[in-house]
Amino acid sequence: MRHIMAENLVATDTVREYLASQEQKSLLRFLTCGSVDDGKSTLIGRLLSDTKQIFEDQLATLERDSRKHGTTGDDIDFALLVDGLEAEREQGITIDVAYRFFATPKRKFIVADTPGHEQYTRNMATGASTADLAIVLIDARQGVLRQTRRHSIIASLLGIRHIVLAVNKIDLVGFDRQVFERIVAEYSEFAKDLGFESIAPIPMSARYGDNVTRRSEKLGWYAGPTLVEHLETVEVDRAAIEKPFRFPVQYVNRPNLDFRGFAGTVASGSIAQGDEIVVAKSGKFSKIKRIVASGGDLKQAVEGQAVTIVLEDEVEVSRGNLLVAPGARPQVADQFTANIVWFDEQALLPGRSYILRTETDQANATVTDLKYRLNVNDFAHEAAKSLEMNEVGVCNISAQSPLAFDTFAENRTTGAFILIDRLTNATVGAGMILHTLRRADNIHWQSLDVTKHSRAAAKHQKPTVLWFTGLSGSGKSTIANLLEKKLHATGRHTYILDGDNVRHGLNRDLGFTEADRVENIRRVAEVAKLMADAGLVVLVSFISPFRAERQLARELLEEGEFVEVFVDTPFEECASRDPKGLYARALNGEIKNFTGVDSPYEAPEKPEIHLQTLGRTPEEMVDVLEGWLSERDIADQQYDDGGGI
Repeated sequence: MRHIMAENLVATDTVREYLASQEQKSLLRFLTCGSVDDGKSTLIGRLLSDTKQIFEDQLATLERDSRKHGTTGDDIDFALLVDGLEAEREQGITIDVAYRFFATPKRKFIVADTPGHEQYTRNMATGASTADLAIVLIDARQGVLRQTRRHSIIASLLGIRHIVLAVNKIDLVGFDRQVFERIVAEYSEFAKDLGFESIAPIPMSARYGDNVTRRSEKLGWYAGPTLVEHLETVEVDRAAIEKPFRFPVQYVNRPNLDFRGFAGTVASGSIAQGDEIVVAKSGKFSKIKRIVASGGDLKQAVEGQAVTIVLEDEVEVSRGNLLVAPGARPQVADQFTANIVWFDEQALLPGRSYILRTETDQANATVTDLKYRLNVNDFAHEAAKSLEMNEVGVCNISAQSPLAFDTFAENRTTGAFILIDRLTNATVGAGMILHTLRRADNIHWQSLDVTKHSRAAAKHQKPTVLWFTGLSGSGKSTIANLLEKKLHATGRHTYILDGDNVRHGLNRDLGFTEADRVENIRRVAEVAKLMADAGLVVLVSFISPFRAERQLARELLEEGEFVEVFVDTPFEECASRDPKGLYARALNGEIKNFTGVDSPYEAPEKPEIHLQTLGRTPEEMVDVLEGWLSERDIADQQYDDGGGI
């Protein structure tokens, strides 16, 4: 019995020693990227195999799967270790981002295998966002491709400063040194302005393991390290703990009246009990009273630790704010310039509103200016009105509320954000903040004593925007004009914003491209908001073909002030009316980007008022509108603001 107990103690000590040794190892996060079929998944599979991370049963399964799905003949297809999705195995490509862990005696690693196909660039950006190093694979037969360049640019934008240039499949070019050196020269010339601190070129064959974990006799002309030797020794930026303290508040924890803590993960720097901090958005000072972790209170917390911070004072702090070092505060602004990587099939359009989400905060935001698009081949700054899927550009962004942030160069956590489509909730872009706009520092809200409700009360009506939308020729302007005449006759204070009329003045500089249509509606929505603020009943008659812009207009106004009126007239009826002769010209190809012909119209899904016009006169439509307004007291002569000015 004593002998068994002694053996157990020895085994326990061995496990403890092993775990302690693992904790002391540094961790390197890296990703593999490059063009499709350059061997990224195969390389990771080879790394896992050669570092003994595969169990015998996994190896047996891999051998079986290689016979069924493999692309390497009788050899084991190591790519199948990572390409776990059935669709990936059938197509022989990587779709999702696959994360794998492995270790060597010197270091621990987390590797992200990212897709090579162009349509999955967003997945590559996801993998790059947390990586310290990128392995850029190049097929020795193909050389530097467009996707190689795009992935390298994205890696640079996302703060990666160390590159391994893995010239793979060197066996398929006869281990030719000249091929290797030509590819290295071409890539080095391309990447010279990307800001990488190191580029380590390594010739290799992931399929056969040459120069991955062992040196290859067939590459006797190469004197550098193997891939694993380089990964074990490369020094990456570990200065996050030395940067100013940043603590994004993810959750306000208040289980009872006696405890109020702010939960999150330290993004950079360190903090200790008794240290002074500042709430970024309000500028309020306090001190750290407690640092609560899962195992109990801590004296100190550093970058990467998830903790709950308790302050000495009852200062206002909510989710999305930052607790920061007093001597090194972040920016707090609602306008800034950023690099944007666009993911969505629908192009980025200046003027369109998106949801901007940072580490913990979010706000509605608009791209106010697309300064330029970056050519991934020669870094040229190209003029553009939109960003298509997988394109990269530099944009000015305006948020509806101030955000606390650093530049991305200063802090990869607090300087990054994503853009989300307001209708589909899909992530459509990733951004890296470059700098604030000085104009944001010069513009402040001026407090006014006379309110919107005071102005409306003086007119005995409720501020309302009736937004008429429908195809050209549907009858929008006719119905809006008749309604205004009736409202005016009863003493209502009104104004019509008509599409054609506004294009003679305010929007005369805009054409009919999709980007110009977005800007057209954005301007009109802002004007309608100002008129509602003046207490008016505003009738807006615009085609306004896109749901996103109509939603933007709705959200600019208070609850209940925006009334969407869908003037629903079929295309055939509108084309037969053709009051301005536009349909005939559009159908003959004389007019481009005409709504309903070669530009889409996105019909309202849940309008407040749905007017189906076939077989009904404009006067009947106006009667419907008057009844709707009367039922909701929109033109109630007794409207009161509840207390005057």
